Amino acid sequence: MTQIIDRRINGKNKSAVNRQRFLRRFRQQIRKAVSDAIDSRSITEIDHGEKINIPTKDTHEPVFGHGPGGRRDAVHPGNKEFVTGDRIKRPPSGAGGGGSEASNSGEGEDEFSFQLSREEFLEFFFEDLELPDLVKTQLTKVTNFKSVRAGYSTSGVPTNIDIVRSLSGALARRIALRAPYAAELKEVEAELQALQEKDEDQERIAFLEEEIRRLEDKIATVPFIDTFDLRYRNRIQEPSPTTQAVMFCLMDVSGSMDATRKEMAKRFFILLYLFLTKTYENIQVVFIRHHTTAREVDEEDFFYSRETGGTVVSSALELMLKIIRERFPTSDWNIYAAQASDGDNWDGDSPNCSALLNDSIMPLLQYFAYVEIMPHNHQSLWRHYEGVKAQHRNFDMQSIDDVNEIYPVFRKLFARKPA
Repeated sequence: MTQIIDRRINGKNKSAVNRQRFLRRFRQQIRKAVSDAIDSRSITEIDHGEKINIPTKDTHEPVFGHGPGGRRDAVHPGNKEFVTGDRIKRPPSGAGGGGSEASNSGEGEDEFSFQLSREEFLEFFFEDLELPDLVKTQLTKVTNFKSVRAGYSTSGVPTNIDIVRSLSGALARRIALRAPYAAELKEVEAELQALQEKDEDQERIAFLEEEIRRLEDKIATVPFIDTFDLRYRNRIQEPSPTTQAVMFCLMDVSGSMDATRKEMAKRFFILLYLFLTKTYENIQVVFIRHHTTAREVDEEDFFYSRETGGTVVSSALELMLKIIRERFPTSDWNIYAAQASDGDNWDGDSPNCSALLNDSIMPLLQYFAYVEIMPHNHQSLWRHYEGVKAQHRNFDMQSIDDVNEIYPVFRKLFARKPA
């Protein structure tokens, strides 16, 4: 019988199997604790773990107890208050089990504390969000591969040697090569034994003894393992279907977007960026900042550049359309866009924006999310975007009036749709 003992050392109090079992069992309680934790931290602190508490009553194990059984009559001496059929009230809370107030007789238990890692926190944070209408597209230029097992090969690197397969092959080879000599050796030994018992034909006995030594040497020369016995685990690259997606992030940095509005827009996009990089493996993010002109920038410039100016929103939409046509064909890519602005726009440009979206951009996109930051009252851009929303089901818009509304609005825009 073969015994396999796993001697891998887990970190102190960190059994991976038990941890995953715990997360599955108390998923509802952890999800609620994560939701409560979100309300007490800022958007910039989202990318951290969290220490959560689970009520003690939710961690109790169900048990079976053996009762006395049957029907019994009992007489309790000194009873002046109750007769048969009376209902006895429960003892008041705190009489022995609350643990929430000071007492010389009460007993209780603290809530169960549990530390979620960064990855676990983000998994619960984003678990019911998704990019709408994400489909697998036909790939023409980019193909993803995954490494899969493909039997054994006679060549490879030492780290891929399969010891059991190599030794079993060597054993079979030794048996095959030694078999003729072993059979012949057995016959010679039998003949030698017969002659020695009769004590005759000494010349023949000497010949047989020499023949036995020759056969034993032949058997001994068969190597225990040879290079052609080695077998290596073989892996090949197998093409696998993949989903390609690109998200355009359009942020208004004009003069009407004061420091507070820009900070709220940045926090929204930080949340979106965390969601995309955590949830989707094959996704590209294109950052576009705009005032009177639009410019594609990197992540650093998008979040920290201090450039500002007037407002022409259509410049960002025109640049996005140009990039889509040049780099992201719709046959290969799922295309998404998110735009944040205060709604202020140059007179006469809002109709251009709605025309661009209706005629050119929305037919190419899976989803477009527009967020208006701290609108005192909705201006022309919002009203024209309402017309776009009425024509396209893959267009949605929300307004944010306060920092605390960033996360709820984000969940509305990217909530998982029922199948």
